[in-house]
Amino acid sequence: MEFMAGRYGADQLSRFMLAVVIVCLVLNLFTRWRFPYVFSLVILGVCYYRMFSRNYAKRSEENRRYLEATQNIRGWFAKRKLRIEQSKDFHIYKCPSCGQKIRIPRGKGKICITCPKCRHEFEKKS
Repeated sequence: MEFMAGRYGADQLSRFMLAVVIVCLVLNLFTRWRFPYVFSLVILGVCYYRMFSRNYAKRSEENRRYLEATQNIRGWFAKRKLRIEQSKDFHIYKCPSCGQKIRIPRGKGKICITCPKCRHEFEKKS
């Protein structure tokens, strides 16, 4: 613990880089190419350099730029995960009039749904 005192440590970018290293090493197991192995060593070196660095400002700026660049991708996966979790307890319907998504609890039978956006009424089975 004393060795890591004052050092930057692992962040989201470092974890992503380590995942890329693992993928490259697995790819290297199944191919005879030297590129994945050499690439994984370079990425691993950069990752360790970042983790042991004492320059907090520069490393946090790199991580911030990485998070900004991947924000849309991470958001897409987060939405899918939330939708899967909610599908156990809710149906999600679209209003036929305006397209607004409406979340209805499961197990209520046939119900009349009023869209909160356009006030259009329609019937669906929950």
